Amino acid sequence: MPERTKGVGEIDRSVVEDLGGIAVIRGGGKERGWNGIRYMQGMSAKNVGSTGLSVNVATVPPGAIAYAHVHEGFEVMLFIAQGRVKHTFGEGLKQEVINEAGDFIYIKPGVPHEVFNIGDEPLIAFVARSTADEWDKIVNYPSQYRPEE
Repeated sequence: MPERTKGVGEIDRSVVEDLGGIAVIRGGGKERGWNGIRYMQGMSAKNVGSTGLSVNVATVPPGAIAYAHVHEGFEVMLFIAQGRVKHTFGEGLKQEVINEAGDFIYIKPGVPHEVFNIGDEPLIAFVARSTADEWDKIVNYPSQYRPEE
C-alpha cells in the first residue's frame, strides 16, 4: 500500500473571522507547504468546520515538482492563474497534458498524477477539493523524481 502523505505547517485558527454563518480569512492566512508546493492557508474542516470541501491557493516555484500522488476518494479542480504546468498522469504516469494561465483542470479521484512547473515564473493555482480533509486522503504514488527518504 502506498504511503500516505503528510502536510507541513499548522492551521492558524486565529486568522478566521467567524461572522455567524460566514467565515473570512483575510490575505490568505499563514502560508504552509506540502510536497514542493506552497499554499495559502485556505479553508477546510480544520479551521472553518467545513464538511465537504476545502479550498486554497497553491504556488509551485519554477522547475519544482509536486511528486506523484493519488487523491483517494475526492475530486480536485484547479484554475491556473499564472504560469505553465505539465501533469503526467494515469497508470505509470505515461499520459501528459500541459496547461497555462486561464485553464481549468479537473482531476478524478484515484488518478495518479505528478505536477511539474515548466514555466519561468511561479505557478499559481486556485485549488478546490471535494473533501474537507485537505492532505489527509492523499497517497504517494511511485515517482522517479521523489528523493530517497
